[in-house]
Amino acid sequence: MSKSKLTDRFGRTVNYVRLSVTDRCDFRCVYCMAEEMTFLPRQQVLTLEEIARVAKTFVSLGTEKIRLTGGEPLVRKDILELVREIGTYGLRDFAMTTNGSQLPTMAEPLQRAGLKRLNISLDSLDPDKFASITRTGKLSQVLEGIDAARAAGFKGIKLNTVVMKGGNDHEVPDLIEFARKKNVDITFIEEMPLGEISEHDRGQALCTSDEVRDIVRQHHDLRPTPEDSGGPARYYRMSDSPIKVGFISPHSHNFCSTCNRVRVTVEGRLLLCLGNEHSVDLRRVLRGHPVTNDKLRQTIIDSMDLKPERHHFSTNGDVQILRFMNMTGG
Repeated sequence: MSKSKLTDRFGRTVNYVRLSVTDRCDFRCVYCMAEEMTFLPRQQVLTLEEIARVAKTFVSLGTEKIRLTGGEPLVRKDILELVREIGTYGLRDFAMTTNGSQLPTMAEPLQRAGLKRLNISLDSLDPDKFASITRTGKLSQVLEGIDAARAAGFKGIKLNTVVMKGGNDHEVPDLIEFARKKNVDITFIEEMPLGEISEHDRGQALCTSDEVRDIVRQHHDLRPTPEDSGGPARYYRMSDSPIKVGFISPHSHNFCSTCNRVRVTVEGRLLLCLGNEHSVDLRRVLRGHPVTNDKLRQTIIDSMDLKPERHHFSTNGDVQILRFMNMTGG
């Protein structure tokens, strides 16, 4: 892999790209989108070929890790073709974030196509609570998907749980036990203030990573580990289990100083920071220069000057970013 040419004004090397392949999803999770969503018209969405061009150009600039996100990436038609294509780019890490609903049938084909790791969202082990958080999801389907992913032999499987105080924080011990039993890693995430929601008060629902860690420590010892997935999580291990427990803390432990990530939305906006609106329109470049990637490459290099030093999420539930998480790409 060539040495990365993507460095921002603060000396951070950007070598991890999250590519959203769709804003659509078969769930309507309360922290991610509104119950009634208007999705993008097809012509505004990047084609799979355009997404592959973006991915290949980033790899030529030293990107070592690509994660496919959504919405729910597995509802995108012909997603396996894109996975197969990106799987040939020689990445150190190639992953996907999914709600798990499609994994009962898709896990094995994804693994064969070259995907290395899966992050599966799991916010509750209670079928009724799961249905109320996801609005449309079936827990049994996701649990079946987790088992299918384990059987398919991925290099890594991680559960992602967004913890909300008074919502699912009491389930933290059960989720840890589930992860231990299934021998998969688990990461607990502070809720991001993206998009206007009415179901709960984000300021009151914020459950910090420190609070979640305290809950876990009532049941298990947790030892910090220097292991790094190339993302924002801080990891811990337990003495009696091989799994890792991660914490992503956009509010309480700002991780901006080590940020190595950028995101590309499904409409081709290059987001330089999850918590800012700084962006560059790659779709216009892709469609204005359909034959070569030279202009696209230079646009990406130039965009590094827009990457801010840090995000500024408030803890009182205020929303500074009006786009929903499904627009951003998980």
